[in-house]
Parts: sequence; structure tokens; C-alpha cells
Amino acid sequence: MEGCFRLGHGRPPRLSPGLREGLPRPARAERARWPAGTHSNAFTPGPRLWGWPLFAQKGYAIFFPNPRGSGGYGEKFRAANVRDWGVKDYEDLMAGVDALVERAVADPERLSVNGWSYGGFMTSTIVTKTDRFKSAIVGAAVTNLASFTGTADIPEFARSYFASWPWEDPKVYVERSALFHAGSVKTPSLVVHGDKDERVPVSQGWEFYNALKAIGVPTDLLILPRQPHGIREPKLLRTCHERFLRWTETHTRGK
Repeated sequence: MEGCFRLGHGRPPRLSPGLREGLPRPARAERARWPAGTHSNAFTPGPRLWGWPLFAQKGYAIFFPNPRGSGGYGEKFRAANVRDWGVKDYEDLMAGVDALVERAVADPERLSVNGWSYGGFMTSTIVTKTDRFKSAIVGAAVTNLASFTGTADIPEFARSYFASWPWEDPKVYVERSALFHAGSVKTPSLVVHGDKDERVPVSQGWEFYNALKAIGVPTDLLILPRQPHGIREPKLLRTCHERFLRWTETHTRGK
């Protein structure tokens, strides 16, 4: 697996011995926004949801992985998550984090994870499988594939990956939905959603938030008014930057 990596304080994304000063650092992992999404080393001017420079300025190491299922690596690699969301790509993400920990770049006691859309799906899935992350931000996530199929503006999307409707193969929909595994979550998780999201309806966020609240996991729900599947209004982008940084600092560093 490949990916992109950024060390805080303006240091270049290399892992050479000369960069050991100040390491290991708190680290954040973020999955791309759709199942075949890919991170690349490129500059695109424009507003960004996550405000990565804010975290870099605070000294975080930031990991942008391209696990199995990502585009750009051939047909077989891209098809690796067909009927398998949250399994092989989860293994790849954990292997990437393990590599950063082994290289003393990431502090295993100060890890956080977040994502939006499919990245949100992966974040919700990750916290049901491991408690290694001290904080999580679950953005615009599909947390219940069955109810997503019945409420989204793309009802055939999940079927295109799972080759079945929920009523034809309910087992695979349940196995790949974080909601049905929420009882194992221990990671403090901020759930974020736009209230006008037709692609991944806001009910997906409410379902996961209510489950976490019911089992006593530290959680909060940030509903962004008037926002579709991506955040459009500058003042709400700023709200997200502030809340994301505060949530991560509180639960990852105890600040």
C-alpha cells in the first residue's frame, strides 16, 4: 500500500533519521472520500474541510493512505473491496499506522482517525474493530447500509458493490454496517453531518450517534444547517475546523 504523509511544523514528508527530532508525534489518519478515492501529492487551491495546516501547526503527523479499493493502481487493486468494504482496506490502514509507529514517527498513545463520506464509513468501521485511536471524527458516514440504500439519492450504489439488495443478502449489509457493531466502540467519536445531505442522509449520523450515546461512549453530534454532502459555507467550514481541532486535542492529548 502507498499513501501520502505530512509531518507538522513544515517539515518535509520523509522518514529519514534527520527528522527524528521531536518524534514520535500525535498522528491522524484519514481515508479518501469515496471507495475508489485516492490521495496524491498535489496542490489544489480552495477551502478544505479538515484544515490540515491547523493540525500540522500543532505538531501532528498526518497520514493519507491509499488502501486496497483505491483507484490508480489497476483493476484488481480497485476491485479488492467489492463485497468487502471495511475489511481489506481496514487491514491496509492498520498496517500503515503500524509502520509509522514502528518508525517512531507516530505515538501509539496519541492516535486519532477521521474521514468524510466513505472515509466516514471507514472511521465508523475502524472504531468498532479497535480502540487504538484516542479520538475519531465520523463525517457524513454510511453507518447502516440497509437504511442508506432506502433513503439515499443513489439507491443502487451499495448494490453496485455488494451485488445484491439488502433484502437479498441482509447478512453482508449487516456485517459491513458499523451500527450493528456499535456495542464494541470505546473511542470518543464526534459525528458530523449536513442536514441537507441527500447523498448520505443525516439519519445515518443520527443512528450512529444515538447508538454511541446509548452505550455510554463519549460522543457529540454536529449537524451543519443547509449543508449537502460537502460543506459549502465558509463560516461553517471554520466551525468544523475549530470543533475538529478541539475534539482531537481534548481526547488525543488531554488538552
